[in-house]
Amino acid sequence: MQRTRPPFRADMVGSLLRTAPLKAARARRERGEITAQALAAVEDREIEKIVKRQEEVGLRLATDGEFRRAWWHFDFLKFLDGVELYDTREGIQFSGVQTKAENVRVVGKVDFPADHPMLSHFKFLQAHTRVTPKMTIPSPSVLHYRGGRAAISKEAYPDLDLFFDDLAKAYRKAVRAFYDAGCRYLQLDEVFIAMLCDEKYRAQMQARGDDPERMGPLYGDLINTAMSDIPSDMRITMHLCRGNYKSTFMGTGGYEAEQEILFDRIKVHGYFMEYDTERAGGFEPLKLVPKDRQVVLGLVTTKSGRLEAKDALKRRIDEATKYISLDQLCLSPQCGFASTEEGNVLAEDEQWAKLRMIVEIAKEVWP
Repeated sequence: MQRTRPPFRADMVGSLLRTAPLKAARARRERGEITAQALAAVEDREIEKIVKRQEEVGLRLATDGEFRRAWWHFDFLKFLDGVELYDTREGIQFSGVQTKAENVRVVGKVDFPADHPMLSHFKFLQAHTRVTPKMTIPSPSVLHYRGGRAAISKEAYPDLDLFFDDLAKAYRKAVRAFYDAGCRYLQLDEVFIAMLCDEKYRAQMQARGDDPERMGPLYGDLINTAMSDIPSDMRITMHLCRGNYKSTFMGTGGYEAEQEILFDRIKVHGYFMEYDTERAGGFEPLKLVPKDRQVVLGLVTTKSGRLEAKDALKRRIDEATKYISLDQLCLSPQCGFASTEEGNVLAEDEQWAKLRMIVEIAKEVWP
């Protein structure tokens, strides 16, 4: 049967390909040709359009496509107290390509400010959709994993445990603030627990002085604290991904390495799980998912415009039911279509065709 609470049988991760008018306005703003207010007006107009498109394809939720962001994570983190965005010598390395040379670092005590701009971003979305407005923010692990100890001020935090305490409290305030703003569907984008499933990245963390065995439980506890102050009518999901930039990826490896952390320790209501390629491994870890949780199978790729065969996707869903009940499953793309403003390598029409197909399959699988 269909679901009336998030996550929905047909769902989506969050970001959408930036439209041509939005790209043009952002470029003009970067060159100083228009004001921030003029850019915001274009963002408003384009968000209204893509919200309507999501409703038209039959989704029971809508996001703002992350149209006001350049990055899926930095645009949220840079507005936390004690955090700044800065230029780096090199970008983040993906498979064969690097991102823009930017990162965030902790320069003071971390906190969530009452005037964080993404609260107003959510309110705009809520005011312009007739379906459930969904907000996406980066998981708290991002602020540590990206730079480690080197990106956290020793003056502000001589002891890293104090940093993690403040980070957890800041996120608890953030989650509650979104609830108070009207948000009932919040997603934490958790790339780095998934990245701990990659032996290469575990080795890199160890080389810089972090213990990969400790990081999974620590990141999980940050999520639990973040959602520890929510009323019962709020639903929080986490999105697991191994990187998504211009249709490339960062990591590989099945969920087995972190399955106990994901399904025993973390208390989210649902998991958006990347499953569009063999890089994510098999469905076997799903047998550990508690009966009161949902798994949104990310079987539809956002990294190419090729439309998957419906029958093939249905067979994959059927394969997953060997380990978890059909009633606990939903369907979505494996990631957003544009985790950064550059977007993945596919056309807007192909993006909407994939979302429409997901809705159609959901109606057929869960009538």
